[in-house]
Amino acid sequence: MHPMASPDGCPALVLNADFRPLSYYPLSLWSWQDAIKAVFMDRVNIVSEYDTVVRSPSFDMRLPSVVSLKTYIKPSRTPAFTRFNVFLRDRFSCQYCGTRDELTFDHVIPRSKGGLTTWENVVAACSPCNLRKGDKMPAIVDMFPMQKAYAPTVNDLHRNGKLFPPNYLHESWLDYLYWDSELEP
Repeated sequence: MHPMASPDGCPALVLNADFRPLSYYPLSLWSWQDAIKAVFMDRVNIVSEYDTVVRSPSFDMRLPSVVSLKTYIKPSRTPAFTRFNVFLRDRFSCQYCGTRDELTFDHVIPRSKGGLTTWENVVAACSPCNLRKGDKMPAIVDMFPMQKAYAPTVNDLHRNGKLFPPNYLHESWLDYLYWDSELEP
């Protein structure tokens, strides 16, 4: 769970100027302190608020629960190559045995054999499988990933991310999340 994604933390959902979240996975959240700072710097509009009020000697303010950027940020067409995104692409499961415990990542072709740290050569792996495979080629140890490593699109990660919703969603966020989901009749 995002460190601020709890009811007590009062995080603000951050929307782009088109009212879509900056990112779904991880969900684009700011701490209430960062949200207030952005309000005072005139970088965001407050879309929705919590009932919680912060006070100073000169003003009272309800904490923002949803903010939208005043300037549109063009979303990246290609996701960043990060450990989290590798896990998300691989649905948080070991590509050798399927477990979701003790995840790390593995170079399919080991670096010692010329393998690179790229989307096409790195998969999620549990620690036991990673240790068992070691720096050996897949054919030597008869360990092949269930899914070939590939560079995912933003849509691939978005689709996989829907399988792992955040632990906490404030009711004021719901109108801005999953708006592209299929509607029920």
